[in-house]
Amino acid sequence: MILATDVHYSAGHATAAGLLFESWAAPQALHCCISQIHEIKPYRPGHFYERELPCLLELLREHRLHPDIIVVDGYVFLDGISRPGLGKHLFDALGGCVPVVGVAKTAFRGIGAEFQVLRGGSTKPLFVTCVGEGLESARAGVRAMHGRHRLPELLKQVDRLCRDNAPPAAGDT
Repeated sequence: MILATDVHYSAGHATAAGLLFESWAAPQALHCCISQIHEIKPYRPGHFYERELPCLLELLREHRLHPDIIVVDGYVFLDGISRPGLGKHLFDALGGCVPVVGVAKTAFRGIGAEFQVLRGGSTKPLFVTCVGEGLESARAGVRAMHGRHRLPELLKQVDRLCRDNAPPAAGDT
């Protein structure tokens, strides 16, 4: 099973979501899960993982998830090879037992063209990095994901799941 994850933040609170699906080309998720995290660390530039990692670990713990691969919204390695990002920190926190694939929508300074994946006729690439999985396999997996547009449908859905299940901000009704 593959688990696509995302986290949404609002007013000192986080909503982590995950979608489990059978294969890279799966048209739909088999299971969705949501965790509400009430104590989150403040954002520190260059240390995004400090804020997001505890949320993803809570999602895995709370729902007793044991996927074969985890997909994160962001980078495994910021430079593609050695500078750890969220995905590498998650891989290490899980004891190096679960491959992690990062799918980022924006280029990080210095990321090479070999990490780009074009989908759906878009000329704007996604950036795929990974650990515990070969780069070509990870790129092929993201390329094969269901959906006709740049961003695979299940990645759009997990983002929406986070946002739709986040508590309203103070003053919202």
